[in-house]
Amino acid sequence: MFGFAHSWFPPERNCMVNFGKYFTRDEFVCSHTGEAKMNQDFLDKLNQLREYYNKPMIISSGYRDVTHPIEAVKSNGGAHTTGCAADVMVDRGDAYKVLELAFKVGMTGIGVAQKGSARFLHLDSIESSTERPRPTVWSY
Repeated sequence: MFGFAHSWFPPERNCMVNFGKYFTRDEFVCSHTGEAKMNQDFLDKLNQLREYYNKPMIISSGYRDVTHPIEAVKSNGGAHTTGCAADVMVDRGDAYKVLELAFKVGMTGIGVAQKGSARFLHLDSIESSTERPRPTVWSY
């Protein structure tokens, strides 16, 4: 529209989404559709967490369309389909610090995967519902 090529003008949205100081649209793109329909409030919380953490954070999974193979087998799409979730590659002592900060910034769903080589934390800020009670913590 204005000729801007900034990462915070995703083509699938008419509104502006600012991925913040620490992240880019590419980190949140659905590998199945190429969309990155992220929620601004969630991105703001994630950027605040990153600011407190003061270390790079690698996003292994951001937005997932309901047609993504992981989501398509679920009766209702998971937290990633809401644009309010991301998986962050982190382990051991760093995972402990990110958990502490996730609570501080208001993340409401935290999944912990700390076995093997693919260690990560799922972080989300979705509102509580019958299908997805929040706040909650789970392990993979």
